[in-house]
Amino acid sequence: MNLPVLVLLAVFLLIALRQVLLPRRGIWQIMLAGALAVLLTGQISPRRALEAIDPDVMLFLFGMFVVGAALEESGYLSHLSSRLLRARSVDSLVLGLLFLMGFSSALLMNDTLAIIGTPLVLLLARRHGLPPKLLLLTLAFAVTTGSVLSPIGNPQNLLIALRLDRPFPLFFRYLFLPTLVNLLLAYLLLRLFYRRHFGRRLRRGPLEPIRDRELARLSRLSLGLALGLVGAKVTAAVLLPQLDFRLTYIALGSALPLLLFSRRRLRLLRLVDWPTLVFFASMFVLMESVWSTGFFQSLLERTSLNLLSVPSILLVGVLLSQLLSNVPLVALYLPLLLHAGASSRELVTLAAGSTLAGNLTILGAASNVIIIQNAERRGETLTFFEFVRVGLPLTLAQLGVCWLFLELP
Repeated sequence: MNLPVLVLLAVFLLIALRQVLLPRRGIWQIMLAGALAVLLTGQISPRRALEAIDPDVMLFLFGMFVVGAALEESGYLSHLSSRLLRARSVDSLVLGLLFLMGFSSALLMNDTLAIIGTPLVLLLARRHGLPPKLLLLTLAFAVTTGSVLSPIGNPQNLLIALRLDRPFPLFFRYLFLPTLVNLLLAYLLLRLFYRRHFGRRLRRGPLEPIRDRELARLSRLSLGLALGLVGAKVTAAVLLPQLDFRLTYIALGSALPLLLFSRRRLRLLRLVDWPTLVFFASMFVLMESVWSTGFFQSLLERTSLNLLSVPSILLVGVLLSQLLSNVPLVALYLPLLLHAGASSRELVTLAAGSTLAGNLTILGAASNVIIIQNAERRGETLTFFEFVRVGLPLTLAQLGVCWLFLELP
């Protein structure tokens, strides 16, 4: 086994054990160390490392971090949540979060909801005296599971959708019912593992006040722009599939009013989650180094699995996404499936498997990293094993549901 693969395994292990490391390190610091290791040992050149960093992803995250910071700083996010999530019980709160965040992620992309949703669920946990870990897990499972449904729910779905004719009807046909069932499964598993917190009535408090009305107006405009641009992207995907309407345009277009017109723009820039941006840049460098070894490509080609069977695609999607992350995994696996003559059903299966991988471990989805990094800035966290304790049985159950529905004629 070569050095980049060993570095990747070491990064995975260190992130899993980071809560017992002294001193404790952030996820972004461990990933940065991995990227520096392959760069300084000559496993990847500085030029290739820079080229590996996807500017679309970095700009998308930057734009949404600006919008998220404004929504939180103005008080508009807490005000809106207190209007939308006036739950009478813990059960209805968790169910409401799962379905609201889940279906929203299918439209606004799961990373967007991870950015906006983290301060929201921490606020709800404080307001109702609930463990933050319960609502952080609820958010993570919601945005991962819900994003399965849409070609624009996450970046890996978008990669696959580009190879499909009429991707929106196909995703809806194959994945709508499994997504509904899987969101309910998430609720049942959370209720099982946190059962002593369920069944309790919640008091409806007063609406949260808006702290900065000028910033709230701009935040509302940015949120409206995001929804409008998402609608434009969906329309363009149906009517003008040849039009290059990138997700970056949605994020930067939404952030533009805040950066141009807010008197607190410098404050918003300081509130951008820069460590998470460092994590993603470092991840791109490390994954490019691993990719160039050909290790996982040759592993897939030598396997005795039937690469076109639904169980094999789901299994490969879930397991290799933990090491490669789901976007690089899809970039690797998609050409192999297309070369083997995969049907639209098998390509949609890859979308489901690589996305649901995010419910297994923290590293299975970028949205998980965003949630945990965002939570740690606010004094809360989820350990690797706290996540896997609920995520492992949930992922197995959700894969079973997808297998059942995707195997139907």
